[in-house]
Amino acid sequence: MATKTTKAKSAKTSDLEAAVYSSSGKSEGSVKLPAHVFGLPWNADLVHQVVTAMQANARQPVAHAKDRSEVRGGGKKPWRQKGTGRARHGSSRSPIWRHGGVTHGPRKAKNYAQKVNRKMRVKALYTTLSKRYADGRITFLSGLDFKEPKTKVAREVLVAVGSIAGNAGLAERRKNTLYVVLPKENAHVKKSFRNLGNVLVGTAQTLNPVDVLSYQRLLVVSPSESLKVIEARNK
Repeated sequence: MATKTTKAKSAKTSDLEAAVYSSSGKSEGSVKLPAHVFGLPWNADLVHQVVTAMQANARQPVAHAKDRSEVRGGGKKPWRQKGTGRARHGSSRSPIWRHGGVTHGPRKAKNYAQKVNRKMRVKALYTTLSKRYADGRITFLSGLDFKEPKTKVAREVLVAVGSIAGNAGLAERRKNTLYVVLPKENAHVKKSFRNLGNVLVGTAQTLNPVDVLSYQRLLVVSPSESLKVIEARNK
């Protein structure tokens, strides 16, 4: 009985295999994918917690209402304390006055940051990658070599990738969003895709669960190099 359980566990943890294509859409062999990155079960609670925390950490507080100490004017006492028959006031910028300060208004000093452990963040990334891979929404490209920034060449790559099974209509419809994962920064590739509204270029080092879930499809360039960087983030 123990032997069967051990065999089942080893089968589950065995590496996966995915096809690799060229920038022209032709098959160029395959690549082995680590099961602990692309073979994890879906964990909605973990992903929700990490994504919510990352969005909160990226939030910039903008709403800000000035209180009576920040509004302009009001330095002079409106009228003398006694003898006028009116209520006493010390400043025309009191909250009860027109153009006065705001009481209990929103303040930009509010901190929305949430703590996320590194292991949780990495596990959420691997979980989202596993989900995208299970749904057939990750394509592996052998490489992208742009000698200069050219949007025309970038669109030709999209058309070629769109000819691969499961990527139909990638270059025709803007709603088919694509996230291009590079092993390292490449200015020519980034500038070439910049004018295409449905494509964002990033690196394996900066890849995160928010980006994976925000884009419908992923294009992993130079998978052998990119996967090493993604796996190294768990160390």
